[in-house]
Amino acid sequence: MAAISTIFYIIGSLGLLMYGMKLMSDGIQKSAGEGLHRILNLMTANRFAAVMTGLGITAIVQSSSATTVMTVSFVNAGLLTLKQSIGVIFGANIGTTITAWIVALIGFKFKLSILAIPAFGIGYFLTFFKRLKREDIGEALMGFGLLFLGLDLLSGSMPNLSADQIHFLAWFTDKGTLGLLAGVFAGLLITVILHSSSASTAVILTLSHNGMLTWEFAAAMVLGSNIGTTIDAVIASVGTKLNARRAAAVHVLFNVTGTVIAMIFFRPFLALVEIIVPGGMNNDSIATNLAMLHTIFNVINTLLFIPFVNHITRLVELVIKPGEHEPPTTYTLDFPEVGMRENAESCVFRAEREIVAMSEVVRSMFASLCPLFEQPDKETTALTVEKLGQTEDYADQMQQSLSEFLVKTSQLPLSDKTKTNVRNMLRIVDDLESMTDDIFMISILLQRSIDKKMSFKKDDMDRLRPYVKIVESFLEFVHGNLNKPLSRDQLEIAQNIEDQIDQFRKNLKKIARKRLEEGADVRAELLYIDIIRNIEKIGDHAFSISEALATTV
Repeated sequence: MAAISTIFYIIGSLGLLMYGMKLMSDGIQKSAGEGLHRILNLMTANRFAAVMTGLGITAIVQSSSATTVMTVSFVNAGLLTLKQSIGVIFGANIGTTITAWIVALIGFKFKLSILAIPAFGIGYFLTFFKRLKREDIGEALMGFGLLFLGLDLLSGSMPNLSADQIHFLAWFTDKGTLGLLAGVFAGLLITVILHSSSASTAVILTLSHNGMLTWEFAAAMVLGSNIGTTIDAVIASVGTKLNARRAAAVHVLFNVTGTVIAMIFFRPFLALVEIIVPGGMNNDSIATNLAMLHTIFNVINTLLFIPFVNHITRLVELVIKPGEHEPPTTYTLDFPEVGMRENAESCVFRAEREIVAMSEVVRSMFASLCPLFEQPDKETTALTVEKLGQTEDYADQMQQSLSEFLVKTSQLPLSDKTKTNVRNMLRIVDDLESMTDDIFMISILLQRSIDKKMSFKKDDMDRLRPYVKIVESFLEFVHGNLNKPLSRDQLEIAQNIEDQIDQFRKNLKKIARKRLEEGADVRAELLYIDIIRNIEKIGDHAFSISEALATTV
């Protein structure tokens, strides 16, 4: 019965500690949430500022999980770039060590209930008297009180163990590397269960202070907690956009790689901590040593990885790819500082590849549009329109970046022939972007016909399909001839396709006007004519690209 009573006492103390930590973190975030969001958005101009931002916010809210989840949500909303988020995540890992220092320096040095009860009482009355408008601060104070009360009770609830029992708990440490790996896994598991590396670190420090864990095994558990804390970012990234998932992957990659490196150099790492923290190793100093280990681990980890932010970005972009039906996120095209002719020519080659990629975006959008002419349901149409809208935004980014790139390229030492080709490329980029506008507009018109319950007759949709098919074949023709001169015969083929599209448009508009004269639904017929016109505009832009290719030399 005594053992069962002790177990429930420990569980209750742990629950009080965790609830206090959550209450304190939530209260601080509510009282300073908007300001913290602004800071996170503004103070990420470079990788070092991003690190300090992540460190500062985590030190304030006492939760690296909260900062990381906030960062993932900002990336998902497009308020932070993937590269900016990496520095914030690095800083959050350093900031989370503050909790360990609070526990190590205060938790076992004072009678915590002396601070805990007054803090909880003041906090309660701040939440009770609504007119003071300090409920959030009161909630944070209540959490602070419960946190330290729980820590005090947890420390007091640990049983007095015999030497044999302590030896049994240290059994894994005697197993060398296998035992240390078990410690890493134990720290990981506790953090996943508690959903807080701060809480799990506090528990590990308490167990160590009470002599239940050896120095080496506890150190391995602290390292494992750094892996376990990534679970919140992973959960927060489920169902989010591509870059948000990549930001969560950075958190996992950073913590796992850092832990692997620390385990490889485990003995020297512990020796470094013992040198920095004076006084030898005993139950009174082990908590301080663990807090120092936690800090040194995250600081060294950050210093090792911060020079490679760009490489990490490229790595996660390579590993975490867009889903089959997922639209792209952001587009960037950096212009290298070059001056030599061979480098200038390489810029032209780079732009040619990007134009092919932009043409692929157009073809993909048109392929997504085609099923909408089969009269799909409202939900399918809405999802397609949303996807096309996001892809159209991406195409706008491509146009802007590519145009800026081509303008800078034209100022490099190029031959007259190449400069003419660069001007043609600018025209092609504009036409490709205009195509994406037209495709998106057609999807909007088709959605409007469903929303306004202006259904088209089956014969009308049947007439559109060969019209759409010709335009699709024109897009294939253009794509297959990009970045090379178009012969006179090929230009005649393009002209014939354009003439077919124009003839189709005239015939379809004539039928629609005739129905208008016969008293058909005006709104539906005008909408149908708008769809015809926008499809024809895609053909116009395809022919404009053909003309540009015909003048390429």
